[in-house]
Order: sequence, then C-alpha cells, then structure tokens
Amino acid sequence: MSTFDSRYPGAQHPALRATAVTTSDTEELTGVRALYIGGAGDVAVVLKEDTAAVTFVAVPAGSILPLAVTKVMSTNTDATDIVALY
Repeated sequence: MSTFDSRYPGAQHPALRATAVTTSDTEELTGVRALYIGGAGDVAVVLKEDTAAVTFVAVPAGSILPLAVTKVMSTNTDATDIVALY
C-alpha cells in the first residue's frame, strides 16, 4: 500500500527533471514534486492546495523536502541553491 496521497499521481516515483529555483513572491511553479535545499536556511513556500505561505525554519543543507509547491517565496527564504524536482 502506498503511503502517498493518490491525488498526486507519480509522487512515489523519482524525479524526472530538475531545475534551479529563483525565489519569487509572484512567479508560480507547476509540477514540482520536491525541493532540494543546497544551502541551509529558512524556506518559505506556498503549497499546491493552499494560498498562504508557510516557512520551514532552519532546513539543513542537503535536505530534500517532499512538497508539491506553487511558489518558493523570496520573502522569508534565506536558504540557497534550491532545486525543484519534477
């Protein structure tokens, strides 16, 4: 039995693409399955089924956050080298 939500088909599969993220409070992302955080810090995001930003505090370098996000905010994000996994 899968531990992933069936509303997100493919969430249990590895990423097929990756791209560097430029943080923005306005630009939207589509199809993100996870974020790789290269440099430690806070990461503010808007999740796929939400409208308000949430901040993950003190994310360690090298972390992968399994989040479906529509934005990686520039406000409140000081982590670096963020990569979106699709």
